[in-house]
Amino acid sequence: MDSWKASFASVLANRLTQPLPGWRAQRTFAPELSYGRHAGPPPARHRSASVLALCYPQHEQWHVVLTLRPASLPIHAGQVCFPGGEIECPETPEHCALRELNEELGVATSEVQILGELSRIYIYASHFLVTPVVGFTPHTPEFRADPREVAEVIPLPLALLARGAHHGEHWIDRRGLRFRAPHIEYAGRRIWGATSMILAEFAEVLRELRFPFGATLT
Repeated sequence: MDSWKASFASVLANRLTQPLPGWRAQRTFAPELSYGRHAGPPPARHRSASVLALCYPQHEQWHVVLTLRPASLPIHAGQVCFPGGEIECPETPEHCALRELNEELGVATSEVQILGELSRIYIYASHFLVTPVVGFTPHTPEFRADPREVAEVIPLPLALLARGAHHGEHWIDRRGLRFRAPHIEYAGRRIWGATSMILAEFAEVLRELRFPFGATLT
């Protein structure tokens, strides 16, 4: 593996073994009227899920892959998210995240190195306690999206994330209520809710590292 790729994996994996920003960073993107429920604790009858923040080089820049969920799905339809889903017994969060990556985007699990985890977050709208798993691959994956689960593949540059760029907010009308939701806008898509909250913590971790995520990788 090239030295700059090994350095990326080593630096990030080491940081993920240390205390994380957690809710302090996540709350930046908590929608209005959520009243801190994402921080938990979750109810006894919650379900467990995991998502994968897969980091990889593309066009000589570091990226993390996101997906757009089809409008036909019953939960979180039309939203931008990480590959992921419900943990099946006896899976670990890592095994679930890798399985879902393979099912949604066709990336072989053998290609991915797990670097660690970010802070868990409770999705009260769907009763999931989500573990964000961070993965790494030294090559640009060949994504083969399953159209039943993925409407669009969205490579998000880590440099943009670390800079805190493209932040905004929009209004949501739901069940007679109107409230504001902070978002990250990229590639014509609004990234909000739990996905943006996970990205907010990841962004703070990246800024702490002062790693040249936006440098040309040559």
